[in-house]
Amino acid sequence: MTVRRCAAAIAALTVVLGGAAATAAPAFADGTVPPGLYGTKDPAYDGVWRQSLALLAQGTVGVKPAAQAVTWLTGQQCDTGGFASYRADAAKPCDAKTVLDTNATAAAVQALVALGDHTDAVKKGVSWLKTVQNEDGGWSYNPGGKSDANSTAVVIGALAAAGEKPADAKSAKGGKSPLDALLTFALPCDSTPGAGAFAYQPDPKTAKLYANADASAAAVTAAYGKGLAATAGRPDAKGAGCEKAATPEQAAHNGAAYLVRTMAKTGHLNSPMPGAESQPDYGNTADAVVALAASGEEAQAKASLTWLEKNTSGWAKENGPAAYAQLVLAANATGADPRDFGGADLVAQLNATGPAPAGTSAAEAGKPAKSADKKDDSSGMSVWWIVGVFFVASVGVGFLVSARKKNAQK
Repeated sequence: MTVRRCAAAIAALTVVLGGAAATAAPAFADGTVPPGLYGTKDPAYDGVWRQSLALLAQGTVGVKPAAQAVTWLTGQQCDTGGFASYRADAAKPCDAKTVLDTNATAAAVQALVALGDHTDAVKKGVSWLKTVQNEDGGWSYNPGGKSDANSTAVVIGALAAAGEKPADAKSAKGGKSPLDALLTFALPCDSTPGAGAFAYQPDPKTAKLYANADASAAAVTAAYGKGLAATAGRPDAKGAGCEKAATPEQAAHNGAAYLVRTMAKTGHLNSPMPGAESQPDYGNTADAVVALAASGEEAQAKASLTWLEKNTSGWAKENGPAAYAQLVLAANATGADPRDFGGADLVAQLNATGPAPAGTSAAEAGKPAKSADKKDDSSGMSVWWIVGVFFVASVGVGFLVSARKKNAQK
């Protein structure tokens, strides 16, 4: 997910360079953190996303967030129902220059459903998402672009959370559902490499599908009709083989089998960076754990969670609320205790990145706090360093596609 927000940042910068729109000035130019927001880094490209993940993760462990944290999120919603990645001045009405974001909107919908008592905001969010659905049944990051597996997947999660049936969410023109769209991103079993994986998008020049681990994790979870806070599914008795995928469930099995093969040796996914050697991708590994748990691949899900427990404290500390939330969601999916994550209390660490919670459920209140970060060899790579590298390497039209295609190709 961190790479997803980086890709969004570059996409937005590309738009600026093309003269199509302007971005807001850095939110923290005066050093002031907006009241209620989780994290202290500039939220220009991930404000709503990280806030939604934080609130969603807290909900899985019975933490009641501060009222101002919830108010911050609801205040970001436009009258149309959509959310931008971040609006520095939420009191100003959204207009034609407000760049709405399907990923932020879908994540916010899932968080608001989990919080409860936000029926109108959820309905408006879902309604807006339906208005920007593409003819093929899927969604692009920003309305008007070509569908991609990740955006389609996170919207499926929002629809399911809101009580909608994704299979019934048909596009106005093409009559296609988002599950139909997901199948178009699935690589066939005779693909070498990447049999059964999902692509982010077809290659814009050749229309060929390239295996993408991040897209595979997102699509597997969504193909089972689950969202960001997915929990364990029934054990998959089909094994690691690849079968011709005529249904979303068959494609999900193939995608999960691809993830198992990819992660079996090291326990993690890799993230090749321009000009650098391949290195572990902590965020996408956490997403993959959720996907594997949802698909019933318990053994690999738990093995990779163990790897995360040993190697992610530095990464999570550097990247803040969204990273802590991803780890909490990974622990939740596998039935592990996020308050004892390799000796660290992820819940306390997540809570510390924002306003003090209003309380916890009775069951959670009695649990003892765990120790703080353990030392590890994880990377403290900042999301903004990643943005800088990608920007230098990839300024120009088409970055979003290439970033997804290159990320964790196998």
